Amino acid sequence: MPADPARDTIAAIATAPGAGGVGIVRLSGPQARRIAEAICARPLTPRRVHYARFRDAAGAVLDDGIALYFAAPASYTGEDVAELQAHGSPAVLQALVARCVELGARRARPGEFSERAFLEGRLDLAQAEAVADLIAAADLHAARAARRALDGEFSRRVEALAEDLLAIRVHVEAAIDFADEPLDTLGGAPLRARLDATADALAALLRAAERGRRLRDGLHAVIVGPPNAGKSSLLNALAGSERAIVTELAGTTRDLLHETIRSDGVELTLVDTAGLREGGDAIEREGMRRARAELERADLALVVLDARAPDAGRAAVADAVAAAPRRLWLYNKADLLPAPPALPADALAVSARTGQGLDALHARLRELAGAGAAGEGAFTARARHVEALQRAAEALAEARAQLALEALELASESLRLAHDRLGEITGRVRADDLLGHIFASFCIGK
Repeated sequence: MPADPARDTIAAIATAPGAGGVGIVRLSGPQARRIAEAICARPLTPRRVHYARFRDAAGAVLDDGIALYFAAPASYTGEDVAELQAHGSPAVLQALVARCVELGARRARPGEFSERAFLEGRLDLAQAEAVADLIAAADLHAARAARRALDGEFSRRVEALAEDLLAIRVHVEAAIDFADEPLDTLGGAPLRARLDATADALAALLRAAERGRRLRDGLHAVIVGPPNAGKSSLLNALAGSERAIVTELAGTTRDLLHETIRSDGVELTLVDTAGLREGGDAIEREGMRRARAELERADLALVVLDARAPDAGRAAVADAVAAAPRRLWLYNKADLLPAPPALPADALAVSARTGQGLDALHARLRELAGAGAAGEGAFTARARHVEALQRAAEALAEARAQLALEALELASESLRLAHDRLGEITGRVRADDLLGHIFASFCIGK
C-alpha cells in the first residue's frame, strides 16, 4: 500500500529516556524532509550522512550532529523518514521535537512508527510485535528469538500453513460441484493425507509458539504439595530472600504468594500455595481452592513432596496437579535421607535448607521456559498468537471430522475459519481495535 500523502508527519525521540552520548529524533511522513532541512538549514540527499547545525526558529544553534534522510518507500516506515542525531541531552532532544512540531509535525503516539511500517507493508503484524520483543529482551537468548521472529521465521511458517489450507479448501469447494460423485473418486485420499499433514504441521507450530510465548513472557510456575513438605522454604531458596513465612505448623500458608525471579535472563513467576490435604478450617479450605484455581492457569506445577514419605504426598496431590500442563516433582528435604533417593525421570531431589539440587532445578526451569531451545530456531510469540493457533487447530479438527462424513460445505467453512485464524497472526485478517491494543504497548519512537 503506497504512503498516503495526506497523512500527518510524526516526530519523536527514538532513543531511550535519560541522558546519553547520542540521542535521535525521528520524523516520518510527507513533510519529514522539509522539516529536517529547515532545522539543518541545508538540503538533504537520500541515504547520505550530513553534518549539520540544528537551529531553532530564531536561527540560534540548538546543537550540532548528523542528519539522515530516507526517501519513501525505502525506509523503515515506507514513508519519507529523517533522523536528527544530536548529543543525548534530554533538554536538547525535547527542543528538537518541539521545533519539528512548530514546523508542522505532530508528536508520535507509542508504536506509531512500527504501526506505519505495518500499514505500508514493510512488516507483517507478527514482525512488528517482534520489534517490541527485541527491545524488551532481557538476555541474549530472548534477543535472538525475537530477532528470528522479526526476520520472519514465525510468519513464514504461518503463511506456509495458510497456503496449504487455501489449497485444500479450493479442492473441497471444487468437489462440491460434483456432489453426486463419492469423494474418493475426486481425489479424496490425497486430500485427507494433505489435511493430516497440515494438522501435524499446525500442531508443531503451536508447540513452538508456546515455547516462544514462555520465552517472552516467562514461566508461570505454581508450587504445590501437602502441608509441611517445604513449599515456602523452596520459594525462599529460589528467590534468595525470606519472602514466605516458614514454621513447623501445618497450614501456615493460607493465601497465594507471588514472587518473580530471573534465572539466566528467563523470567519465572513463582506462586506459593496452601498445602493440599483433606479437612482444615474455612480459611485453609479457601486457600486450597485458590491453589487449585491457580493450577488451571499455570504453565508448570512444581510439586513439592517430603523425600522421606513421597508416596503418601504424591497420592494427596495427584488429582489437583492433573490440571497443570506440565509437572515437575521435587523431593525436598533430601539432605535428611541417609542415601540419595531413586527418582523417576520427571523428578529432582532437592533441599531448600542446604541448597542441594537447586542448580539442577534452575537449569530445568530455564529449559522448560524455552531458553534451552532458543539456539535451535526458536522465535518469540505472544499469547494472542498461541490463542489464534489453538482456534485454528480446533477449526481444522472440525474440518477433518466433516470431511470424514463427506459434509463438504461444512468442511469448507471450517477450513475458512482456520485460514482466518492464521491470518490474524500476521495481520491479513485484522480489526482496528486489535491494532490499537498492540501498538499502544510499544515505546514512543518505535
